[in-house]
Amino acid sequence: MSRADLHTHTTASDGTGTPEENVRLAAEAGLKAVAITDHDTVGGIEEALEAGQRYGVQVVPGVEISTVRHGKDIHVLGYWLRHQDPQLLQRLAELREVRDRRNDMILQRLAELGISVTMQDVLDSLKTVKKQDETIGRPHIAEALVRKGYVSSMQEAFDRYLASGAAAYVNPPRIDPATGIAWILEAGGVPVLAHPGLYGQDELIGELAAVGLVGVEAFHSDHSPEQERHYEQLAARHGLLVTAGSDYHGSRNGVVFHAPIGARTVDVRVVQQLYECRGVQE
Repeated sequence: MSRADLHTHTTASDGTGTPEENVRLAAEAGLKAVAITDHDTVGGIEEALEAGQRYGVQVVPGVEISTVRHGKDIHVLGYWLRHQDPQLLQRLAELREVRDRRNDMILQRLAELGISVTMQDVLDSLKTVKKQDETIGRPHIAEALVRKGYVSSMQEAFDRYLASGAAAYVNPPRIDPATGIAWILEAGGVPVLAHPGLYGQDELIGELAAVGLVGVEAFHSDHSPEQERHYEQLAARHGLLVTAGSDYHGSRNGVVFHAPIGARTVDVRVVQQLYECRGVQE
């Protein structure tokens, strides 16, 4: 299989597998390439690159940048960026500070609902000790809710409290998608819009194509077959590359979220096409 999964998360953000484990799973799935795209951090890339050499899997250094448009979370994937670029690292640190504030706001909202979950409870639920450049996200809070018996599953935690519109959901001000794209370009990377079917803002694709967007993640574990065809066609209409990703976050309580590594893939030639776009942007 000359296939690539271009969207996976590790313990550097809200995945449960280490970067090395993600690469091993990609090798076991017969993939030629896998991207490490943790939320607002590049902390897992070095370990993944080393593992890629051992397992014979090409590792694409990436990131998933959190942005907001019209009050809705919009995620922009960045590939082949200079992941040790000082300006990029500073900007990602700023985004993680926003995440930390959001986490505190969620915990405060839960307390107002009579649910006692502290940041220490969240940290106690982690399988690894977080480093300074790694992130804590809603799945970690969901794990704490399960552990303390307030909900029976991760899905229930999101449905009742943490998903958009749920009782404890909050969305503090963040950068907009165009700014996220600019940051990726300035770090020598290639910006791709993640899982557009989750936003309900199709006009966004044309707007972002005008400011440097290179691709659209048409094939995603949360997209229906109809949505995948729709976004493949929309990408073609705007002259954008089509990518695919499982959005693998690992397994919690026996449930894989969103899907196993390799569940959504593209031909490995797309990896080279992305790399060539990087050369144009530098």
